[in-house]
Amino acid sequence: MKEEWFPLVNEMGETIGKATRKECHSGSKQLHPVIHLHIFNDAGELYLQKRSMTKDIQPGKWDTAVGGHIDYGETVEEALRREVREELGITAFTPQFITRYVFESAIEKELVNTFRTIYNGEIKPDTEELDGGRFWSLEEIKSKLGENMFTPNFEQEFKRLFL
Repeated sequence: MKEEWFPLVNEMGETIGKATRKECHSGSKQLHPVIHLHIFNDAGELYLQKRSMTKDIQPGKWDTAVGGHIDYGETVEEALRREVREELGITAFTPQFITRYVFESAIEKELVNTFRTIYNGEIKPDTEELDGGRFWSLEEIKSKLGENMFTPNFEQEFKRLFL
C-alpha cells in the first residue's frame, strides 16, 4: 500500500512541512488539515455517515457526513470535492465555508476546515469506508448527544455550530 503523506500546517492553514498518516496519528500531535462537510436536505435534516467497523479511529460511530484528510500538495477545495465523491458519490454540490478550528484528541491534532451544503440528490455511501448513512432531524441528534453514538469530534462540532 502506498504511503499517505499529509501536509503539516500552522493554525492559519499554511503548509510548513509534511508527514505520513502514521506519524500524524501516532500521538505526535503534528497539526495536519482535514475537511468536514455538513449536508442538509430541504427539510433541514442533517446527513450523518456511519463509520466502518474497520476504521482505526472511532469505528462504528455516527459522524459528520464527509470528513477526510487533505493530501500533501492538494488544496482544501480539491480535498473536499475528492472526499465527497469518494465517500458519498456526490459530484455536484455548492459548498459554503463555515469555520476553521483546531481539534485535538489523545492521538492527533487536526486543523478542521468546515463546510456546509444543501443537497437533495442521490447519496451512495462507499461500502468499504462506511457502514451507510442517513438524514437525522436536529432534535433527534440533540436527544442522542452524550450517549457514545457519535464521534467526539462530531459532538463538539455540532454543539459549536448548531446548538
